[in-house]
Amino acid sequence: MTSFQYRKSSKYSDLATIYAQCSGPGGLNLAEFMAEKMGLTPGATLLDVGCNRGYQTCFLAKEYGVFAVGIDPWDDREQKIPMIELLCQNARSWGVASSVLGLHLGVPKTHFAAESFDFVYSTTALEMVRVSQGVEGYLHGLEEIHRVLKPGGVLGLGEPMHLDVAVPPDLLPYVSEDEYPWIECFRSLRETTEQVDAAGFQVIEAEYAPDARQWWLAFAQHDPFCKKEPEKDPKTLEVDGGRWASFGYIIGKKAGGS
Repeated sequence: MTSFQYRKSSKYSDLATIYAQCSGPGGLNLAEFMAEKMGLTPGATLLDVGCNRGYQTCFLAKEYGVFAVGIDPWDDREQKIPMIELLCQNARSWGVASSVLGLHLGVPKTHFAAESFDFVYSTTALEMVRVSQGVEGYLHGLEEIHRVLKPGGVLGLGEPMHLDVAVPPDLLPYVSEDEYPWIECFRSLRETTEQVDAAGFQVIEAEYAPDARQWWLAFAQHDPFCKKEPEKDPKTLEVDGGRWASFGYIIGKKAGGS
């Protein structure tokens, strides 16, 4: 796979700020990569599931002209306020307050009417549902996304995933620690694609991202929690050396539409 050409996100070069506002690897590069794969169109409605502080949500609203609804049920780890409050603050800073709405919701119970959105975008979010609610809860989340998409609507799912190999023995202690251990969060691309298919989607494309390793290294360097605790995720990535951890994406389509 060849490296993706970042034409929109390359305008935003302050990686310290980007990784302070975004969750996990990829930042705005990930948002642009997914948007292009999904085929976002101006004027479309987009649901961002697990929007975190909403930096990617605002980027998509500004650069692609969509009306974006960001949902997240969690509070921010640093500021101890709902993520959607930070989403709204960022929307004002980005000049897209009229194009972004934040709601304190999560999957599988979004309470949206069926067939409400043209696109659903979710990155570095649903793998946490897998840990907290199990595989069944993860599938229910995907089924809810399918329900709220319009016929012909598109899901763009991006997640930390592992390569379809056993965990190297020397890496196992590092990926088995913490409240949300990587060994519990991460699945292979094959396993995740099977779940998307089981939720009713036609899988259009499923691959490991070509810049997955670069995204992880940028995360280790710039994420504020990585800076505070270099012996955790940065050390895990160092020990891994690209042998197991990766990042995958799946583009799925709901049947119907024109």
